[in-house]
Amino acid sequence: VQLVESGGGLVQPGGSLRLSCAASGFTVSSYIMHWYRQAPGKEREWVAGITDYGGSTNYGDSVKGRFTISRDNAKNTVYLQMNNLKPEDTAVYYCAAVMPGRNYWGQGAQVTVST
Repeated sequence: VQLVESGGGLVQPGGSLRLSCAASGFTVSSYIMHWYRQAPGKEREWVAGITDYGGSTNYGDSVKGRFTISRDNAKNTVYLQMNNLKPEDTAVYYCAAVMPGRNYWGQGAQVTVST
């Protein structure tokens, strides 16, 4: 099982980024997938999740209405579209797969929102 995030970078406040989480070794549509983030000096924060077969989505209060989680089954990839970014969104973003007995994590993607 492997998860590889990409798409991070530096963006100005109000801008947008799309993070990708490419999965291998399993099928993303068969498991619950999440995005988390961790800012310097802070605990890891849950951002968004998407269920397996139904594809229902949920969001943390701090990102609701600005971020969208989705997946492309053909590419076996989960995305996080981030709009109207704020400086407080600056963090390392991680995708995670929920599996029986353990969760799998990617290596993280840095997102910096700054002028």
